[in-house]
Formats: sequence, structure tokens, C-alpha cells
Amino acid sequence: MTDPRFDVLVVGAGPAGLAAARRAAESGARVAVLDDNPTPGGQIWRARPEPARWLSGYQVILGARVIAAPAAGCLTVETLQADFEIGYRALILATGARERFLPFPGWTLPNVMGAGGLQALAKSGLPIAGKRIVVAGSGPLLLAVAGYLRGHGARVALIAEQTERAALLRFGASLAAHPGKLRQAVELRARLLGVPYLTGCWPVSAQGAERLESVTLRRGAKNWTEPCDYLACGFGLIPNTELAEMLGCRIGASGVAVDDDQRTSVPAIFSAGEATGIGGLDLALVEGEIAGYAAAGRTREASSRFALRQQHRRFATALEKAFALRDELRSLAAPETLVCRCEDVSYARIRACSGWREAKLHTRCGMGPCQGRVCGGAVEFLMGWRSESVRPPLYPARVESLARSGQDR
Repeated sequence: MTDPRFDVLVVGAGPAGLAAARRAAESGARVAVLDDNPTPGGQIWRARPEPARWLSGYQVILGARVIAAPAAGCLTVETLQADFEIGYRALILATGARERFLPFPGWTLPNVMGAGGLQALAKSGLPIAGKRIVVAGSGPLLLAVAGYLRGHGARVALIAEQTERAALLRFGASLAAHPGKLRQAVELRARLLGVPYLTGCWPVSAQGAERLESVTLRRGAKNWTEPCDYLACGFGLIPNTELAEMLGCRIGASGVAVDDDQRTSVPAIFSAGEATGIGGLDLALVEGEIAGYAAAGRTREASSRFALRQQHRRFATALEKAFALRDELRSLAAPETLVCRCEDVSYARIRACSGWREAKLHTRCGMGPCQGRVCGGAVEFLMGWRSESVRPPLYPARVESLARSGQDR
């Protein structure tokens, strides 16, 4: 079936997408929001009450994945029960971000998880009370995850932050210009009193027979092994730009490239939130509002948010500088370490190739079910390669869904 045309269609029901939908709906547009999760809010608002205040005046379709774009102004969407096409006059891509994983020996052991991934599982009911957990990687997400896990009964052994102490002190000083962020940081540290926060520290290997039993960490010239039940590990975030790339939008150094109104290089397509660059909740919300107003033709209201957006962008720039990944992380993987988990491709096999195209042809790296969403960020960091193309379907899809996509056009 083909859905009626919407004035504004938003892909992504995280903070940016919900803010965009609300402002577009308030402007009189007929709005729909798609998200592949069973509940709105994205990772940051998962299982929390915040989304409720943004959910009014528009249609929300959950458990829905965009798999193709058969024609301009139309997307093919698949749910567990059905597939359909949905039309739009303006499209807002608020597709968020995902964790960056870096391969090291043992990173494929059960119970080695992304930091945000373990938090999401805990929010969905995974029992973590009494479990000994090491949180490692880079970025403020580590503190948020550790605080959540500890608050739900986990024993957080330590937090290993790869950034050096001097960089963090400079970043902390910059928070004086962002009192809200400073207050959040102080509150997070207060919740983690007694938990060691080791700067200039990172995992080099994980050990275990059938599942994780311990992780070896490095700090300066010292290596030691820490017993644990879970390793929550993430090296920052990567914008989800695949849908934007498939639609022909230009991708910049930080994510989807947009103008002052959050408009992409493709007419009638906008983007907001982490898909345009990693900047945190406040920046995502204001970008969503600007995109929602602009997509509905309310450019004056959109421009009224520009100054606030610039303020939050300054914080995002400081964040990116403070938590830049160190060069030592490029040498963690051993030749036999798997980089592409879907297709069992080792680092040695990838290193023997000259680029993404050759790696795909010769090793099938990035061609498994995740379509490079896990290995892609790692390969970009390790080898400096960027994905060269994105083709439909964006996700594994039913054959009948693909067969029906655009059949009446």
C-alpha cells in the first residue's frame, strides 16, 4: 500500500526528530515520524518520560525501517507485519549516531559490549545487579553509562578513559561557559564517588574461555588484568549517514552537510541531530527545532534559534577536541583479530587491500548483515578509508518488500 503524502516526514524519533516533528506540526504541517525502535526517545531517552512532552500533533510509526527510496518524495518502509511506501513533501533525517568500536584481541567474546549497548540492554531488563563491570573507551557517554549501571546495582570496577588528564582539565575549564553542562558533569561524578576514573588508559585485550572473564588495560608503561563480568566499551560516536548518502545528500567531515536552515544538498531534504555531527542533547534539540520550522516554511522562527545553536556548537567543538582518539589505538588489533565480525575478516586480510572497494571484493568486509555499521568506523580509523557507496536495501529486508518497492511507478 502507499501511504498518503505528508507535508513533513521525519525519520528518527530521538530528541532531534521529536523536536523537529513538534515544531513542524505546530506550524500547521501534516507530519509523520518513523523509527525502527518499539518506543520513541532514541538511546538518550530510552525508557524515560521526556519524549511524552514532544509527542503531540503528528503520527508516529514505530518498529519501521526505511529500506529504499523508489522515487523522489517517497520511501519504502518495512515493519514486522507489512511493507509500504510513504510520501512526503519535505523530509527530515534525524537518524542519530552509533557507537564506534575498535578491534582488539578478545573484543568478540560474549559480554564485551558497546557502552551504550550494555546500558540499553540493562534498560530493557538485562540483570546487572552485582555484576562487575569495566567501562572503557572515550567520551562523556562513559560516565553516563557507568552512573546508570551503578545506580542499578552493578559493581563498576573502574572507568578507563583514553584521553589524557591535561586534555580533560582543559575541557573542564571550558565548561564554565556552559553552566548546565558543568552541573551535569558534577552530578555524574558525584554519582560515581569511589569509582576510579583513569585517564590515559585503554583496553588492549580481553580474556575468557566461553565468555569474558577479564580485560587487560594499559596506562602509560603499565599493563594489568582486571577481572570482570562485562566490558562496556565504546570509542565515541559515529553519525548514521547511510540513508542520507542513499538519497544523494552531500556528506561532510562531521556528518550530513547542512546549511543554516539544516537543509541538505538535496532539495526538500533536511537533517538534524547527531547525523550532522556529534554534539549532544541540547544541540540535537535546537537543530531539530530549526529543521522542523524550516521544513514547514517558517524560516523566521527557524532563524530565531540560530544563536542558541551556535552556542551549543561551540561546546560540540570543544568536546570533539578533548576526546580525539590517540594514535596508540590504531595498533591494538593483532593480524588475526577479526575486524568484520559478520564475515569473519581479519585485520591482516583487510590490511593487504588498497581500499574499501578491494576489501569488499576480496574479503566481503562490510557486506554482512550490519552493512559495515560495526566494521566501517573501525576501518575508517585504522586505515583512513571512507565507504564509497550506499545502496538499497539499507537493512536486510524481505524479498517481497523489495519486489513491491516502487512496482506501481
